Amino acid sequence: MSAELESTTEWPLALRWYISASLAVHLAWEILQLPLYTLWTKGTLREQSFAVIHCTVGDAMIAGLSLLMALAIFGRPNWPKSGTWPVWLLTLLLGVSYTIYSEWLNVSVRGSWAYSDLMPTLPVLGTGLAPLFQWIIVPNLAMWLAIGRAPWGDQSAAAT
Repeated sequence: MSAELESTTEWPLALRWYISASLAVHLAWEILQLPLYTLWTKGTLREQSFAVIHCTVGDAMIAGLSLLMALAIFGRPNWPKSGTWPVWLLTLLLGVSYTIYSEWLNVSVRGSWAYSDLMPTLPVLGTGLAPLFQWIIVPNLAMWLAIGRAPWGDQSAAAT
């Protein structure tokens, strides 16, 4: 297989792995953090199940779109063999930024959900630490699983 053909078939596989791993780990995270929301004590099992599924699908969409945006800006034809560092960093920044915005909008403005007393929050923003850590930990793990190595250790980021 030529190097060009190999590189064009590699990134879609990495993208599929990233979204799949992200979906699985976000599902586990959503289930585990449910007690940090008032829905845990005030919602029915059906409401809790819907929230977990709804949030997990939303998480996968955010993860996929964040990676696609990062690839559109910094991706190279041979990604993920090289150039993973800038793609990883922008993917992470987009996910974290959206999370801070979404938590503020849905907790403070819309009242779509509420934190329980168990949720630690950032002092100024009021963003829950669990969703914030989710968008730091899960994308890192998903990227690691997708490309087979730590994306922040890419020594070829400056290479062509």
